[in-house]
Amino acid sequence: MFDLIVRNANLPDGRTGVDIGIAGKKIVAVERNLEAQAKDEIDATGRLVTPPFVDPHFHMDATLSLGLPRMNVSGTLLEGIALWGELRSNATKEELVDRALRYCDLAVTQGLLFIRSHVDTSDPKLVTVEAMIEVREKIAPYIDLQLVAFPQDGYYRSSGAIDALDRALDMGVDIVGGIPHFERTMGEGTASVEALCRIAADRGLPVDMHCDETDDPLSRHIETLATQTIRFGLEGRVAGSHLTSMHSMDNYYVSKLIPLMAEAQINVIPNPLINIMLQGRHDTYPKRRGMTRIRELMDAGLNISFGHDCVMDPWYSMGSGDMLEVGHMAIHVAQMAGIEDKKRIFDALTVNSAKTMGIEGYGLEPGCNADLVVLQARDTLEALRLKPNRLAVIRCGKTIARSEPRIGELFLEGRPAKIDGGRDYAPRH
Repeated sequence: MFDLIVRNANLPDGRTGVDIGIAGKKIVAVERNLEAQAKDEIDATGRLVTPPFVDPHFHMDATLSLGLPRMNVSGTLLEGIALWGELRSNATKEELVDRALRYCDLAVTQGLLFIRSHVDTSDPKLVTVEAMIEVREKIAPYIDLQLVAFPQDGYYRSSGAIDALDRALDMGVDIVGGIPHFERTMGEGTASVEALCRIAADRGLPVDMHCDETDDPLSRHIETLATQTIRFGLEGRVAGSHLTSMHSMDNYYVSKLIPLMAEAQINVIPNPLINIMLQGRHDTYPKRRGMTRIRELMDAGLNISFGHDCVMDPWYSMGSGDMLEVGHMAIHVAQMAGIEDKKRIFDALTVNSAKTMGIEGYGLEPGCNADLVVLQARDTLEALRLKPNRLAVIRCGKTIARSEPRIGELFLEGRPAKIDGGRDYAPRH
């Protein structure tokens, strides 16, 4: 007797008509025609069942704050930082918690159950840290939240930032962050990378840095990050987020840089929605889009995972908590429209991001945690194209969210009465 069986599921690896048997909080069987009974069953009806979506780069302390204290008129990264600085100084713990919890409600309905959030440690009061630690505790039954100590105003540039980051880590923040390209000089940026990697090594913590989020091809802090990763023995535990300057670097330098990153086993986290929105703001035409070199980094064997980064905050007025929207945009801006390309993009929203975050028990094999999502799509390619409804979201073997299928009704003579957006609207072959 199983607690739950999800029947007739298509899996991301291409298997079809599979039954998934769940007992307690674990997957215990994945096979065709599972001859067993269960207390509850879900018929996936030949639709895609996937592990939950994972967002390895987000700013939960700022989410849903769009318009406070005013709109970002220029649409630039720097104005967004300035606006957030004004808002942060007056934000209360209660409102920070409220906004974050409301976003997490949205995330659950989108099948997003793992999030890594950068938490601004620039204000010495550390109200943001207190709030996000409380959120982490409140949502633990349904979302795993990792927190990064993030000196938004610069580790050396901002007065008191060094002490504040240490105190945030002492309070229980999980990961060491940084923003070397926002320091006053390249030299201070380089020094900050070294100092922060040393802290991570001494404390036994991972590193996740905003790195080279700029159009400047001479912003090369990822080179320093890779070097310090090797120096301190942090291979595989360091993430470089954004890396948009690689979009503008010359090919010869990149041909040396990527092997160094691969040697350091850097996890790379592009943020397609935000990167193409904020970069190229000083260009006329041709206008750069600022996405890092996704295909080349993947081909070199680096672990690439995509972040949503922002939802309705001073940097980004859009966003839905839907990681498939992130992947959909990545396909376009990276020009990765081939079948195998799309499969790699989907992995960047799921298994690759789970690796970046070090999630244990993630997957759809016996012994994995019973966390999964049923989508109104036949396969990963269709999911990326349609961004379909999440018909069921399951956490630890329990259904925690449902959505009705998206069905269109037609009132046309001689045509079908209903259209299933995924199943019917697709090439016949």
